Amino acid sequence: MVRKKQEIKIKTESFERFEAFFLEEGLGLGWNCLFVLPIWLKTWWDVFGPGNGPDILAGYRQGKLIGIAPLRVNKRTATFIGTENVCDYQDMIVTSDDHQAFFAAILLYLKTQGIRFLELGAVRHDSVSLTGFSNTAEQMGYAAICDQVAIGYEMALPRSWESYLYMLGGKQRHEIRRKLRRLDEAGDVRHRVVKRPDEIPENMDTFLSRFSASREDKSEFMTDQMASFFLLIAQRMAEKGFLRLSFLDIDEVPAAAVMCFDYHHTVFLYNSGYHRRFRHLSVGLLSKVYSIQESIERGRQRYDLLKGNEVYKKRLGGTPVPLYRLCIDLAG
Repeated sequence: MVRKKQEIKIKTESFERFEAFFLEEGLGLGWNCLFVLPIWLKTWWDVFGPGNGPDILAGYRQGKLIGIAPLRVNKRTATFIGTENVCDYQDMIVTSDDHQAFFAAILLYLKTQGIRFLELGAVRHDSVSLTGFSNTAEQMGYAAICDQVAIGYEMALPRSWESYLYMLGGKQRHEIRRKLRRLDEAGDVRHRVVKRPDEIPENMDTFLSRFSASREDKSEFMTDQMASFFLLIAQRMAEKGFLRLSFLDIDEVPAAAVMCFDYHHTVFLYNSGYHRRFRHLSVGLLSKVYSIQESIERGRQRYDLLKGNEVYKKRLGGTPVPLYRLCIDLAG
């Protein structure tokens, strides 16, 4: 006789419990997405939170945690905690063999709570949320709409710098080498990485200055509130050992800066900026080249250039990653 699996119970958890789940080994949860880590979402909530509590939904089967849906509710719509301007893509946190059952339990729970829509975005094409929720919604008779909303880029990193260069086309390989030679001729060049918590305040001021000065749209984006988020996330990620804040100095002047996070064998290129005085030396591009080289030297497996269709991402060897928004209508 085949035994029917026990019912999944959904419970609302606190940020403190969410963090405890992340720290506890042996739960078998898939913590693959940087932008749903408890430290990331708690920082977003501390800076941008709308006041009413988050709805961090945890699913349990016979007392065992099988999945977490980090959500917030606005009127009758549930979305991920966070916003797409600081969370490039997101996902659910689930065990490997309980996807469908967990998703079904979440949809049923939201419906019983009077939620009309579940809107998830952006999510990667290979995320468990995109494939799991759309299939489950269809089986439960709910309408699901999936639209591509953005594109990102990523690359698998080879074992050596020379191998990376030969991944590129001949023209681009030649251009990078030429730009590096010209940079070396411009003065005393140094690439340095900041990662200690006590180094963050002073160096983040420099980063934010380079970020805002590099483009008008970046200056408009970096409001006082957004600057508070950047500073706080840098501080907290440094305390966890996830921050890689790097500077390209020319004659001891920070010409360009790159803010990355190092998690799960992947380096995430989160944001960057440069001093317009050094624009002719392609310091914006080369600061990213140095970051890639340093990531290869440290044995990282992947370099995620994240959301955005900027030309440099293709030139540096990135391959496209489509990002989607999934909307499920729970009215049936």
